[in-house]
Formats: sequence, structure tokens, C-alpha cells
Amino acid sequence: MLIFLYGSNMGIKVGIAGGIGSGKTIICHVFKVLGIPVYNADLEAKLIMNKSDQVRLAVMQEFGDEAYSNGVLNRAFLAAQVFNDAAKLAQLNRIVHPAVIQAAEDWADAQTAPYSLKEASILFESGSYKKVDYSILVTAPIEIRIARVMERDQVTREQVLARMNNQMSDEEKTKLADFVIINDGITPIIPQVMALHHQFQK
Repeated sequence: MLIFLYGSNMGIKVGIAGGIGSGKTIICHVFKVLGIPVYNADLEAKLIMNKSDQVRLAVMQEFGDEAYSNGVLNRAFLAAQVFNDAAKLAQLNRIVHPAVIQAAEDWADAQTAPYSLKEASILFESGSYKKVDYSILVTAPIEIRIARVMERDQVTREQVLARMNNQMSDEEKTKLADFVIINDGITPIIPQVMALHHQFQK
């Protein structure tokens, strides 16, 4: 999953990403406690897939009528289609991502904080990191990430690895990120967040 930080017209735009199980949602919560607005792009994507007629039609055309049940997104069906198929996942992202980007920009323009935070899953994969002032990557050792997801989602190790295989590696994303937050359960995260918080307010 990925996170973006967007400020108002006068504020700083920052993107923050982290692979599945990295714990980026916890990092975002710390920013929230500091009073920073947070935009959850993944949640917004799910809402858009239900609200936007254009997106709905495109998804049904690509994945079939079964992608929706009684007018509501059939998440289980769609997840089964894309989690083990990188090409289908990429196609889904191509349908949904532009609408999410536009919604995020509209949201960002309405913010008055010195900077704001947008959480999303494919900051680097989508190239969206190029549209922000700074990007943050949340990392954790792969075994810790696997254990977190297995416990959180009640899934097998193989299922977690299948999801990870659809994401860019941390090594690749580190080369693109401006900052890295280590969330390994040992390294304190508060000082790391505070250092960035102070920098983005300068």
C-alpha cells in the first residue's frame, strides 16, 4: 500500500509509500496526531469504484459484470482476479488511478496546513512520486511484513508473497524515495516522523 502527502497551493506536497505490511498506516496516524491532514488514496479508490459511473463501466468491461453485485463493488471477486495477475492489476490501476489522482488534487487544494499527507499503494509504481515535492518510503524487513499481514488478514504466507510479487521491491523504491522511515518494531518511529514534520514546516 502507498501514502502521499499533499499540501495546499502554498504548502508542500509529499508522497509516502510502503509495501504491504510495512506499517505505513501507523506512520500516517502519527502525522494525524500532529494535526496533519491525511488523505487515504486506497480508501478513496474503493469509494470511487462505487461512485463513478465511468470507472464502474470500465471495470465491468475489463473484468465482467461479476465485478459488481447489486451495484456494489465485488471486492472479493476483483481481488481474486488481480492479486495473482500483475497484468490485470496494472489494468485495474490504469482505470482507477487517474480518478484518484484528480480527487487527491482537489482535496489538496482545499487544505490549509503547511503540508498534508496522502496515503496510497502505488506511489512509485504509478509514477505519482514525480508529482510531489518529496517522497517518503516506509520500510520493514520482509519477514516482519509477512508476519504482520498474515496476522492482520488471516491469510497464508503464500498469499502474502503473491501480493508482494505485484509490488515494486523496497530496494527499487528506496532509489526513488527522498526519505525512508524504518518501521521494524525496534527503531523508534516518533523521532523519524518528528524530524520530517519539522522539515516540512520550514
